[in-house]
Amino acid sequence: MTSVVAPSTAAALLDPRWLPRTEDGTRLPALLWSAGPGWRMISNAVLGGGIGERGWVLNAQVAHGYRRTDPERHLADLADAAGLHGTGVGLMTAADVAAYGRGVDGGATAVATAGVRVHGWAAAPEPVTSGPQAPGTINVVAALPVALSDAALVNAVITATEAKVQALLEAGYDCSGTPTDAVCIAARTPGAGDELHAFAGPRSLWGARLARAVHQAVRGATPVPGE
Repeated sequence: MTSVVAPSTAAALLDPRWLPRTEDGTRLPALLWSAGPGWRMISNAVLGGGIGERGWVLNAQVAHGYRRTDPERHLADLADAAGLHGTGVGLMTAADVAAYGRGVDGGATAVATAGVRVHGWAAAPEPVTSGPQAPGTINVVAALPVALSDAALVNAVITATEAKVQALLEAGYDCSGTPTDAVCIAARTPGAGDELHAFAGPRSLWGARLARAVHQAVRGATPVPGE
């Protein structure tokens, strides 16, 4: 993988780089945020999921019809090829990562990639599967320049998800998302004397900023229905 800076007109906290690669004769890109030390992240990602110190986030595009059953190993190999070290978060999507959306609000920043070909409501009476899931279709990565408690990090995931659903409805989709959506929220690791924010709901200071940034990013990444 060779990295080049992705085009961006906004000077913001979350600044992804473009990582082109070739797999099985297909040109496939990825987006990389090299956060560096001092970040705690919460994610449902297959690689680096959970809550903990993380130094980077990789959102890798894969081919439609992805059939590998070892996505964690695949993402780890991509991270190694990109020269990444330490623990990070790895996401996958079959959506076009070049068409990512970006949102910035009061220091909160979000980047989203979105494909909504297979979408629906979370509480729909659909069959469930226990095996490996397909690559995530709507991936949201957001960063806040403040420290959050563990509970506030969980709260931030809820807030980001609500903002995603709002953006989808406003874009004209009758759904709450896709079956494989993923999210990653980053906040600063608290240092001595730093304020530790206990809330990240949509009416809290940083939760509201997060919601608006995610809303902008998802709206910017979501294709127009029917196109």
